[in-house]
Amino acid sequence: MNRDNDESHIRQFFDGSNIFITGGTGFLGKILISKLLTSCTGIKKIYLLVRHKKNKSVETRVDEIFDDPVFETLKRTSVKYSSRIKGIYGDCLQPGLGLSLNDRKMLTDCVHIVFHMAATVRFDEKLKTAIKINVDAAFDVINLCKEMKNLKSVVHISTAYTHCPRKTIEEKLYQTLSDAKSLMLMAECIPEKLLEHVTSKLLGQWPNTYTFTKAVAEDVIRISSDRLPVGVFRPGIVISTYQDPVCGWIDNFYGPTGAIAGAGTGVLRTLRCNPKAIANMVPVDLCVNSMIAASWDIYERQKDGLPKMTAIYYNTIKLVELSVGPIKTTGNIPVYNFCTTSDNQLTWGEFTTKTAKYGLMYPSLKAIWYLCYSNTTNKAVHMLSICFLHYLPALVFDILCLCFGKKPRLLNTYKKVHKFMNVIAYFSLRDWDFKIDNVQNLWSRMTNFDRHTFFFDMNQLDWDFFLQQYFRGIRQYLLNDPLDTIPEAMVRWNRLYWLHQSLKVTILIITLYILCAFFMNLSKAI
Repeated sequence: MNRDNDESHIRQFFDGSNIFITGGTGFLGKILISKLLTSCTGIKKIYLLVRHKKNKSVETRVDEIFDDPVFETLKRTSVKYSSRIKGIYGDCLQPGLGLSLNDRKMLTDCVHIVFHMAATVRFDEKLKTAIKINVDAAFDVINLCKEMKNLKSVVHISTAYTHCPRKTIEEKLYQTLSDAKSLMLMAECIPEKLLEHVTSKLLGQWPNTYTFTKAVAEDVIRISSDRLPVGVFRPGIVISTYQDPVCGWIDNFYGPTGAIAGAGTGVLRTLRCNPKAIANMVPVDLCVNSMIAASWDIYERQKDGLPKMTAIYYNTIKLVELSVGPIKTTGNIPVYNFCTTSDNQLTWGEFTTKTAKYGLMYPSLKAIWYLCYSNTTNKAVHMLSICFLHYLPALVFDILCLCFGKKPRLLNTYKKVHKFMNVIAYFSLRDWDFKIDNVQNLWSRMTNFDRHTFFFDMNQLDWDFFLQQYFRGIRQYLLNDPLDTIPEAMVRWNRLYWLHQSLKVTILIITLYILCAFFMNLSKAI
């Protein structure tokens, strides 16, 4: 392929296409929609699977997507963007995605490209719910795609940690010990309470229901999608935008974001992690760009390899199989591990040091104490830190609140914080070797125009700039603290600093006094 030209193979691939997206109202989905509408202007229509939520209609929920700051540039440059978006009612908890017959027919008649991103990302989700959303829905999407008459590409969004019990994770589909169809049947037939009792045995080496069900979902793709133009995309820990469409945008507290927000507000003081382990974090905009490029690559691989799968072709194959038995196919489902590169990695120690530095540069008015936190691998030290730096101050604070007739809340806050910390500890204490050959080969095959428009080279990522924007984004978008309050916050920050230092001196004096009194009494006794 001639890369030294101004053509866009990816744009050409999307021109005149209709896109179907599940999970479009989520974090990844918003950036994907924004990027497709701004960089792939030849797209005909984007269909979003949307469920009713909080008594809001599909139309209302679709309209609310565009209230987000990431769409401000799009709204200024394109007044007709809304005409290319259509919400379709559906629910991953329902059979067949909950689609009506008319909507299903419309999708199978006109959709060319599918991005399946819908998932429950709660690590502590009940197994029954996690199976229905993460596994059943993947099966339903594949079955829907088999009926599509003009299908060009399907991208199943997974996670780099689907097979976290393994030390080395290659760009291939692994067979799980659990049978996907049996699990789907169990989730359908066994009562939730009974399923909870056997969850730990079913998980085996997997640390939570999220990674387990995502691994089983990949197995569904492996077993059910032969001859479909499908690929699996596995991103690392997805955090804020790098620079597109705005720097530092984020809309959730998942993963390390909750830890940084907690530390920046003076709530979190200790984090259990291995400072030498690699923090496999990726910006959401680079992740989406790679995902878009992967959809094009899946099509190119299918075009050069297996015959193009259409509903007619699929039905013909099935008729033949009924007569002569299963037909073996060649070719593998491509897998893309979108992770940090070996030449430009960041350790958890560097992550905490850099974010602490930017926390001091951009203090928040929402802070209740001065930023001061550390990391440790030792569980005993971590638990002592939690007792003396979290629970003890929280207890004192809540007692004071009761004395002044206010509702105590800090102890409950810490319960939630510690639950979240326990979840991420598994990933912040370990190292994995992620193979990224497919992603790097994809980047090397792209034209210069596509490299600029759909940039995702993690080798070129400036971690200092990125983490600076990341912290600013947490302050602005999650803590709802505008950047123009920084001067006021600095004044308050200085007060908190001297309070922090005064408290340390007071504790030191009290400790010395107790030790002196103890040794004096001990010497008298002797």
